[in-house]
Amino acid sequence: MAIIVNLDVMMATRKMSLTELSEKVEITMSNLSILKKGKAKAIRFSTLEKICEVLNCQPGDILEYRA
Repeated sequence: MAIIVNLDVMMATRKMSLTELSEKVEITMSNLSILKKGKAKAIRFSTLEKICEVLNCQPGDILEYRA
């Protein structure tokens, strides 16, 4: 897949666990784990916005395009 998800990098930088992020974003740990592993087929803008808000980052910090 050409879209790389760097959620684990941002979580480590912010010293936030999957459980903590899941609670703050109000998304199940299962769905967050799928996103973190790069297995998700899509993400809602509202979810991406909330993740960015909680991690204090930009969407480009989480999602990367590689040709």
